[in-house]
Amino acid sequence: MTTDTTGTVARDGESRPGGPADSAFIRACRRRPVPHTPVWFMRQAGRSLPEYREIRASVPMLESCRRPELVTEITLQPVRRHGVDAAILFSDIVVPVAAAGIDLDIVPGTGPVVAEPIRTAADVERIRRITRDDVSYVDEAVRQLVVELGDTPLIGFAGAPFTLASYLVEGGPSRTHAKTKALMYGDPELWHALCARLADVTLAFLRVQIEAGVSAVQLFDSWAGALSEADYRRFVLPHSTTVLSGLSDAGVPRIHFGVGTAELLGAMGEAGADVVGVDWRTPLDVATGRIGADKAVQGNLDPCVLLAPWPVVEAEVRRILEQGRAAPGHVFNLGHGVMPETDPEVLTRVVALVHELSSRRADQG
Repeated sequence: MTTDTTGTVARDGESRPGGPADSAFIRACRRRPVPHTPVWFMRQAGRSLPEYREIRASVPMLESCRRPELVTEITLQPVRRHGVDAAILFSDIVVPVAAAGIDLDIVPGTGPVVAEPIRTAADVERIRRITRDDVSYVDEAVRQLVVELGDTPLIGFAGAPFTLASYLVEGGPSRTHAKTKALMYGDPELWHALCARLADVTLAFLRVQIEAGVSAVQLFDSWAGALSEADYRRFVLPHSTTVLSGLSDAGVPRIHFGVGTAELLGAMGEAGADVVGVDWRTPLDVATGRIGADKAVQGNLDPCVLLAPWPVVEAEVRRILEQGRAAPGHVFNLGHGVMPETDPEVLTRVVALVHELSSRRADQG
Protein backbone atom coordinates (compact mmCIF):
# COMPACT_ATOMS: atom_id res chain seq x y z
CA MET A 1 0.00 0.00 0.00
CA THR A 2 1.26 3.48 -0.84
CA THR A 3 0.15 6.81 0.50
CA ASP A 4 -1.55 8.97 -2.13
CA THR A 5 -0.84 12.52 -1.07
CA THR A 6 -3.72 13.84 -3.17
CA GLY A 7 -5.93 13.05 -0.23
CA THR A 8 -6.83 9.36 -0.46
CA VAL A 9 -5.10 6.04 0.04
CA ALA A 10 -4.17 4.08 -3.05
CA ARG A 11 -3.71 0.33 -3.45
CA ASP A 12 -2.19 -0.95 -6.67
CA GLY A 13 -2.57 2.54 -8.14
CA GLU A 14 -6.36 2.74 -7.56
CA SER A 15 -7.51 5.88 -5.73
CA ARG A 16 -10.51 5.96 -3.43
CA PRO A 17 -13.61 8.00 -4.42
CA GLY A 18 -13.82 11.58 -3.26
CA GLY A 19 -11.31 14.34 -2.69
CA PRO A 20 -8.80 15.80 -5.12
CA ALA A 21 -7.60 12.33 -6.14
CA ASP A 22 -10.99 11.61 -7.69
CA SER A 23 -11.14 14.95 -9.54
CA ALA A 24 -11.32 15.15 -13.32
CA PHE A 25 -7.83 16.68 -13.36
CA ILE A 26 -6.11 13.88 -11.45
CA ARG A 27 -8.07 11.22 -13.30
CA ALA A 28 -6.98 12.67 -16.65
CA CYS A 29 -3.35 12.79 -15.49
CA ARG A 30 -3.62 9.12 -14.58
CA ARG A 31 -5.27 8.29 -17.93
CA ARG A 32 -8.59 7.27 -16.35
CA PRO A 33 -12.14 8.00 -17.53
CA VAL A 34 -13.29 11.57 -16.77
CA PRO A 35 -16.71 13.25 -16.62
CA HIS A 36 -15.28 16.11 -18.67
CA THR A 37 -11.91 17.28 -19.93
CA PRO A 38 -10.27 19.19 -17.07
CA VAL A 39 -8.92 22.65 -17.74
CA TRP A 40 -6.54 25.03 -16.02
CA PHE A 41 -4.22 27.73 -17.37
CA MET A 42 -0.55 28.35 -16.84
CA ARG A 43 -0.18 31.81 -15.24
CA GLN A 44 -3.89 31.75 -14.42
CA ALA A 45 -3.05 33.49 -11.13
CA GLY A 46 -1.45 36.56 -12.60
CA ARG A 47 -1.47 39.83 -14.41
CA SER A 48 -4.63 39.27 -16.45
CA LEU A 49 -6.70 39.52 -13.26
CA PRO A 50 -7.50 43.00 -11.88
CA GLU A 51 -7.78 41.56 -8.37
CA TYR A 52 -4.22 40.23 -8.75
CA ARG A 53 -2.86 43.58 -9.93
CA GLU A 54 -4.54 45.29 -7.00
CA ILE A 55 -3.15 42.96 -4.36
CA ARG A 56 0.35 43.00 -5.89
CA ALA A 57 0.49 46.76 -6.50
CA SER A 58 2.93 47.55 -3.69
CA VAL A 59 4.49 44.12 -3.05
CA PRO A 60 7.65 42.99 -4.90
CA MET A 61 7.39 39.58 -6.59
CA LEU A 62 9.81 37.65 -4.39
CA GLU A 63 8.30 39.09 -1.24
CA SER A 64 4.81 38.13 -2.42
CA CYS A 65 6.00 34.53 -2.88
CA ARG A 66 7.20 34.49 0.73
CA ARG A 67 3.94 35.65 2.32
CA PRO A 68 1.66 32.63 2.83
CA GLU A 69 -1.56 34.63 3.18
CA LEU A 70 -0.83 36.47 -0.05
CA VAL A 71 0.14 33.26 -1.85
CA THR A 72 -3.10 31.67 -0.70
CA GLU A 73 -5.28 34.53 -1.87
CA ILE A 74 -3.60 34.85 -5.28
CA THR A 75 -3.75 31.10 -5.88
CA LEU A 76 -7.47 31.05 -5.12
CA GLN A 77 -8.41 34.01 -7.32
CA PRO A 78 -8.64 32.17 -10.69
CA VAL A 79 -10.44 29.23 -9.07
CA ARG A 80 -13.15 31.56 -7.80
CA ARG A 81 -13.37 33.55 -11.02
CA HIS A 82 -13.00 30.92 -13.75
CA GLY A 83 -14.08 27.64 -12.16
CA VAL A 84 -10.91 25.88 -13.35
CA ASP A 85 -10.39 22.23 -12.44
CA ALA A 86 -7.10 22.81 -10.64
CA ALA A 87 -5.24 25.56 -8.83
CA ILE A 88 -1.54 26.13 -9.29
CA LEU A 89 0.56 27.44 -6.44
CA PHE A 90 1.47 31.10 -6.84
CA SER A 91 5.27 31.21 -6.75
CA ASP A 92 8.22 31.59 -9.12
CA ILE A 93 10.78 29.13 -10.42
CA VAL A 94 13.68 31.07 -8.85
CA VAL A 95 12.23 30.92 -5.32
CA PRO A 96 14.18 27.76 -4.33
CA VAL A 97 17.38 29.10 -5.93
CA ALA A 98 17.12 32.25 -3.83
CA ALA A 99 16.50 30.04 -0.79
CA ALA A 100 19.66 28.14 -1.73
CA GLY A 101 21.75 31.28 -1.28
CA ILE A 102 21.86 32.89 -4.72
CA ASP A 103 21.54 36.68 -4.67
CA LEU A 104 18.84 37.51 -7.19
CA ASP A 105 15.78 39.65 -7.71
CA ILE A 106 12.75 39.51 -9.98
CA VAL A 107 12.83 42.86 -11.76
CA PRO A 108 9.48 44.13 -13.14
CA GLY A 109 9.48 44.07 -16.92
CA THR A 110 12.69 42.02 -17.05
CA GLY A 111 12.43 38.88 -14.94
CA PRO A 112 14.99 37.19 -12.68
CA VAL A 113 18.30 39.05 -12.46
CA VAL A 114 21.27 37.35 -10.76
CA ALA A 115 23.81 39.57 -8.97
CA GLU A 116 26.77 37.22 -9.53
CA PRO A 117 26.25 34.81 -12.44
CA ILE A 118 27.61 31.27 -12.21
CA ARG A 119 30.95 30.91 -13.97
CA THR A 120 33.17 28.56 -11.92
CA ALA A 121 33.11 25.48 -9.73
CA ALA A 122 33.35 27.78 -6.70
CA ASP A 123 30.20 29.52 -7.91
CA VAL A 124 28.39 26.18 -8.06
CA GLU A 125 29.42 25.51 -4.47
CA ARG A 126 27.58 28.70 -3.46
CA ILE A 127 24.31 26.91 -4.28
CA ARG A 128 23.57 25.11 -1.03
CA ARG A 129 21.07 22.32 -0.57
CA ILE A 130 17.73 23.39 0.86
CA THR A 131 15.45 21.99 3.55
CA ARG A 132 11.83 22.59 4.44
CA ASP A 133 12.92 25.30 6.87
CA ASP A 134 14.46 27.27 4.00
CA VAL A 135 11.07 27.46 2.28
CA SER A 136 8.74 27.19 5.28
CA TYR A 137 6.53 29.89 3.76
CA VAL A 138 5.79 27.57 0.83
CA ASP A 139 4.98 24.71 3.19
CA GLU A 140 2.62 26.97 5.15
CA ALA A 141 0.91 28.32 2.02
CA VAL A 142 0.30 24.86 0.60
CA ARG A 143 -1.22 23.64 3.86
CA GLN A 144 -3.54 26.65 3.94
CA LEU A 145 -4.56 26.12 0.33
CA VAL A 146 -5.32 22.43 0.71
CA VAL A 147 -7.89 23.33 3.36
CA GLU A 148 -9.35 26.21 1.32
CA LEU A 149 -9.55 24.26 -1.95
CA GLY A 150 -11.29 21.17 -0.59
CA ASP A 151 -11.88 18.79 -3.51
CA THR A 152 -10.07 21.05 -6.02
CA PRO A 153 -6.53 19.77 -6.62
CA LEU A 154 -3.53 22.02 -6.07
CA ILE A 155 -0.57 21.82 -8.46
CA GLY A 156 2.89 22.49 -7.10
CA PHE A 157 5.76 23.35 -9.42
CA ALA A 158 9.43 24.05 -9.90
CA GLY A 159 11.84 25.04 -12.63
CA ALA A 160 13.83 22.31 -14.34
CA PRO A 161 17.63 22.26 -13.95
CA PHE A 162 18.34 23.51 -17.50
CA THR A 163 16.04 26.52 -17.29
CA LEU A 164 17.31 27.44 -13.83
CA ALA A 165 20.90 27.03 -15.03
CA SER A 166 20.25 29.32 -17.98
CA TYR A 167 19.14 32.13 -15.67
CA LEU A 168 22.09 31.60 -13.34
CA VAL A 169 24.69 31.48 -16.10
CA GLU A 170 23.27 34.30 -18.22
CA GLY A 171 22.55 36.48 -15.20
CA GLY A 172 18.98 36.97 -16.40
CA PRO A 173 16.66 36.20 -19.32
CA SER A 174 18.28 35.55 -22.70
CA ARG A 175 17.02 35.09 -26.25
CA THR A 176 20.05 33.14 -27.47
CA HIS A 177 21.28 31.38 -24.30
CA ALA A 178 24.76 31.95 -25.71
CA LYS A 179 26.61 31.98 -22.38
CA THR A 180 24.67 28.93 -21.24
CA LYS A 181 25.59 26.97 -24.34
CA ALA A 182 29.19 28.16 -24.19
CA LEU A 183 29.51 26.69 -20.70
CA MET A 184 27.62 23.56 -21.67
CA TYR A 185 29.83 22.84 -24.67
CA GLY A 186 33.07 24.28 -23.30
CA ASP A 187 33.08 22.78 -19.81
CA PRO A 188 30.73 19.79 -19.68
CA GLU A 189 32.04 18.73 -16.28
CA LEU A 190 31.15 22.07 -14.71
CA TRP A 191 27.82 22.10 -16.54
CA HIS A 192 26.81 18.72 -15.16
CA ALA A 193 27.95 19.71 -11.67
CA LEU A 194 25.75 22.81 -11.86
CA CYS A 195 22.73 20.92 -13.13
CA ALA A 196 23.18 18.14 -10.59
CA ARG A 197 23.19 20.70 -7.78
CA LEU A 198 20.07 22.37 -9.21
CA ALA A 199 18.36 18.99 -9.56
CA ASP A 200 18.95 18.40 -5.84
CA VAL A 201 17.46 21.80 -4.99
CA THR A 202 14.48 21.27 -7.28
CA LEU A 203 13.75 17.79 -5.97
CA ALA A 204 13.86 19.03 -2.38
CA PHE A 205 11.58 21.97 -3.23
CA LEU A 206 9.00 19.71 -4.86
CA ARG A 207 9.10 17.26 -1.97
CA VAL A 208 8.30 20.08 0.46
CA GLN A 209 5.22 20.89 -1.62
CA ILE A 210 4.17 17.24 -1.88
CA GLU A 211 4.56 16.62 1.83
CA ALA A 212 2.47 19.73 2.50
CA GLY A 213 -0.34 18.32 0.35
CA VAL A 214 -0.21 19.31 -3.33
CA SER A 215 -2.09 16.90 -5.62
CA ALA A 216 0.31 17.09 -8.60
CA VAL A 217 3.54 18.79 -9.61
CA GLN A 218 4.73 20.42 -12.81
CA LEU A 219 8.36 20.75 -13.85
CA PHE A 220 8.83 23.80 -16.10
CA ASP A 221 11.70 23.55 -18.58
CA SER A 222 10.71 26.73 -20.36
CA TRP A 223 13.90 27.19 -22.37
CA ALA A 224 14.72 23.59 -23.31
CA GLY A 225 13.44 24.25 -26.83
CA ALA A 226 16.67 26.15 -27.49
CA LEU A 227 18.47 22.80 -27.78
CA SER A 228 18.73 20.03 -30.35
CA GLU A 229 17.48 16.60 -29.34
CA ALA A 230 21.06 15.29 -29.16
CA ASP A 231 22.15 18.10 -26.86
CA TYR A 232 18.99 17.73 -24.78
CA ARG A 233 19.69 14.04 -24.27
CA ARG A 234 23.32 14.65 -23.36
CA PHE A 235 23.13 17.77 -21.23
CA VAL A 236 19.57 18.00 -19.86
CA LEU A 237 17.69 14.72 -19.79
CA PRO A 238 19.80 13.09 -17.03
CA HIS A 239 19.07 15.95 -14.64
CA SER A 240 15.36 16.26 -15.40
CA THR A 241 15.19 12.49 -14.91
CA THR A 242 16.81 12.89 -11.49
CA VAL A 243 13.96 15.19 -10.47
CA LEU A 244 10.98 13.40 -12.02
CA SER A 245 12.12 9.84 -11.32
CA GLY A 246 13.08 10.97 -7.83
CA LEU A 247 9.37 11.57 -7.22
CA SER A 248 8.23 8.17 -8.48
CA ASP A 249 7.31 7.14 -4.93
CA ALA A 250 5.52 10.38 -4.07
CA GLY A 251 2.04 9.30 -5.12
CA VAL A 252 1.21 12.37 -7.23
CA PRO A 253 1.10 12.87 -11.03
CA ARG A 254 4.14 14.57 -12.53
CA ILE A 255 3.79 16.98 -15.46
CA HIS A 256 6.73 18.03 -17.65
CA PHE A 257 6.45 21.16 -19.81
CA GLY A 258 8.66 23.15 -22.15
CA VAL A 259 8.31 25.71 -24.93
CA GLY A 260 9.39 25.07 -28.51
CA THR A 261 9.94 21.40 -27.73
CA ALA A 262 8.32 19.72 -30.74
CA GLU A 263 11.49 17.77 -31.57
CA LEU A 264 12.12 16.99 -27.90
CA LEU A 265 8.72 15.56 -26.93
CA GLY A 266 9.82 11.95 -27.17
CA ALA A 267 12.91 12.58 -25.06
CA MET A 268 10.97 14.65 -22.54
CA GLY A 269 8.51 11.81 -22.19
CA GLU A 270 11.39 9.56 -21.12
CA ALA A 271 12.30 11.76 -18.15
CA GLY A 272 9.73 10.21 -15.84
CA ALA A 273 6.60 12.35 -16.09
CA ASP A 274 3.03 11.05 -16.23
CA VAL A 275 1.87 14.01 -18.36
CA VAL A 276 3.79 15.93 -21.02
CA GLY A 277 2.80 19.52 -21.71
CA VAL A 278 2.71 20.54 -25.36
CA ASP A 279 3.00 24.10 -26.65
CA TRP A 280 0.80 25.43 -29.46
CA ARG A 281 3.22 24.58 -32.27
CA THR A 282 2.48 20.84 -32.30
CA PRO A 283 -1.03 19.36 -32.70
CA LEU A 284 -1.92 17.14 -29.78
CA ASP A 285 -2.53 14.07 -31.91
CA VAL A 286 0.92 14.47 -33.47
CA ALA A 287 2.46 15.08 -30.04
CA THR A 288 0.82 11.94 -28.69
CA GLY A 289 2.48 9.91 -31.43
CA ARG A 290 5.87 11.28 -30.38
CA ILE A 291 5.37 10.99 -26.64
CA GLY A 292 3.78 7.54 -26.61
CA ALA A 293 0.50 6.03 -25.49
CA ASP A 294 1.63 5.66 -21.86
CA LYS A 295 1.50 9.41 -21.16
CA ALA A 296 -1.31 11.92 -20.88
CA VAL A 297 -0.90 15.26 -22.64
CA GLN A 298 -1.57 18.82 -21.54
CA GLY A 299 -2.31 21.80 -23.77
CA ASN A 300 -2.32 23.52 -26.08
CA LEU A 301 -4.28 26.62 -27.11
CA ASP A 302 -2.06 29.45 -28.38
CA PRO A 303 -2.35 32.19 -25.70
CA CYS A 304 -2.66 34.78 -28.47
CA VAL A 305 -5.88 33.15 -29.70
CA LEU A 306 -7.55 34.45 -26.54
CA LEU A 307 -7.15 37.98 -27.96
CA ALA A 308 -9.18 37.09 -31.09
CA PRO A 309 -12.97 37.32 -31.54
CA TRP A 310 -14.95 34.67 -29.67
CA PRO A 311 -15.89 32.59 -32.76
CA VAL A 312 -12.16 32.11 -33.41
CA VAL A 313 -11.53 31.09 -29.82
CA GLU A 314 -14.43 28.64 -29.89
CA ALA A 315 -13.25 27.03 -33.12
CA GLU A 316 -9.73 26.56 -31.73
CA VAL A 317 -11.03 25.08 -28.48
CA ARG A 318 -13.09 22.59 -30.48
CA ARG A 319 -10.06 21.67 -32.60
CA ILE A 320 -7.83 21.07 -29.58
CA LEU A 321 -10.45 18.95 -27.82
CA GLU A 322 -10.83 16.83 -30.93
CA GLN A 323 -7.07 16.36 -31.35
CA GLY A 324 -6.72 15.63 -27.63
CA ARG A 325 -8.94 12.57 -28.06
CA ALA A 326 -5.92 10.78 -29.56
CA ALA A 327 -4.23 10.83 -26.15
CA PRO A 328 -5.00 8.39 -23.32
CA GLY A 329 -5.58 11.42 -21.10
CA HIS A 330 -5.96 15.12 -21.90
CA VAL A 331 -5.74 18.18 -19.65
CA PHE A 332 -6.83 21.30 -21.54
CA ASN A 333 -4.44 24.23 -21.09
CA LEU A 334 -2.66 26.90 -23.06
CA GLY A 335 0.55 26.29 -24.96
CA HIS A 336 2.24 28.74 -22.58
CA GLY A 337 1.08 31.25 -19.96
CA VAL A 338 -1.88 33.62 -19.96
CA MET A 339 -0.85 36.96 -21.45
CA PRO A 340 -1.39 40.05 -19.26
CA GLU A 341 -3.70 41.72 -21.80
CA THR A 342 -6.10 38.75 -21.87
CA ASP A 343 -9.71 39.52 -20.95
CA PRO A 344 -10.47 37.34 -17.89
CA GLU A 345 -14.03 36.86 -19.14
CA VAL A 346 -12.67 34.99 -22.15
CA LEU A 347 -10.85 32.56 -19.87
CA THR A 348 -14.07 31.96 -17.94
CA ARG A 349 -15.92 31.28 -21.19
CA VAL A 350 -13.21 28.85 -22.35
CA VAL A 351 -13.53 26.84 -19.14
CA ALA A 352 -17.31 26.65 -19.56
CA LEU A 353 -16.99 25.66 -23.22
CA VAL A 354 -14.44 22.91 -22.55
CA HIS A 355 -16.67 21.50 -19.83
CA GLU A 356 -19.79 21.69 -21.99
CA LEU A 357 -18.31 20.10 -25.10
CA SER A 358 -16.37 17.36 -23.33
CA SER A 359 -19.16 16.41 -20.89
CA ARG A 360 -21.58 16.14 -23.79
CA ARG A 361 -19.16 13.79 -25.53
CA ALA A 362 -18.73 11.76 -22.33
CA ASP A 363 -22.52 11.41 -21.99
CA GLN A 364 -22.70 10.14 -25.57
CA GLY A 365 -20.03 7.53 -24.82
